Amino acid sequence: MTSWQLVRMFAGTFVLVSLALGVPGSPVFYSPWWLAFTAFVGLNLLQSAFTRWCPLEIILRKLGVRPGC
Repeated sequence: MTSWQLVRMFAGTFVLVSLALGVPGSPVFYSPWWLAFTAFVGLNLLQSAFTRWCPLEIILRKLGVRPGC
């Protein structure tokens, strides 16, 4: 997998897990504050679309993951 594919995989996983933990109707509900983490992930994806800078992608490249297109 390339770094951009892993970034999207991590983002999707974080959004789904934080929604499951933050939505009161969920069977694994913990706290509504998890929805703030969902917003953080969404804002990070939005800013990376405009700035082309993503901290997770930098970390993945330093770990030796092949860069994307």
